[in-house]
Amino acid sequence: MTTQPQPIRVLVVEDDPVAADAHVMYVGRVPGFVAVGKAHTGAEARRLLDRTAVDLLLLDLHLPDVHGLQFARSLRAAGHQADVIAVTSARDLTVVREGVSLGVVQYVLKPFTFATLRDRLVRYAEFHAAVGEASGQDEVDRALASLRAPGPAALPKGLSAPTLERVTVALRESGEGLTATGLAEVVGISRITARRYLEHLVDAGRAARAPQYGTVGRPELQYRWVKGESGR
Repeated sequence: MTTQPQPIRVLVVEDDPVAADAHVMYVGRVPGFVAVGKAHTGAEARRLLDRTAVDLLLLDLHLPDVHGLQFARSLRAAGHQADVIAVTSARDLTVVREGVSLGVVQYVLKPFTFATLRDRLVRYAEFHAAVGEASGQDEVDRALASLRAPGPAALPKGLSAPTLERVTVALRESGEGLTATGLAEVVGISRITARRYLEHLVDAGRAARAPQYGTVGRPELQYRWVKGESGR
């Protein structure tokens, strides 16, 4: 009788409740992975780790009570061996280099889609499954190469990274949020195009939408950045 491999147990550590729920949902959609919990602070994550077996942390680097890398360092000092996929909007390569020594095996930049995270998790699963003694350098290289993405994650057809960055900044700085019409005016794109970018951010768990009442006719959807004042 063939024994089924145990799923990789993932703890989602993310301070924003909407994003945390989205990340838990994403993990649950990838075969071979199971979300065993979620935490919104480093202290809460530490309590969960002390009583729950975890293989992998999906770790936001900007938590309200501790920086993610400081948290990862404290886990290593306490003997916790879970690997880390860092989820962050930070693009500082110094932070990336520091994370390597702390068990950060992948970085996922916000905002991201389910397809992006799925790719990282599948590659991590290949790395995680590599056990035993390597037959030579080629096998070692293959194990390490499984963690590397083949290239930048593709955006949905018709969307571009520079425009997404402008949309993200505009929405993040808007305070109370923007409609597609309002965003189109700020960024200088059509309302239909603005709506596509906004819906992409909603799908990625970086924005939330709700009807805008108090206007004549059919209410237009209002979008807001889910990270509020932190801007991440």
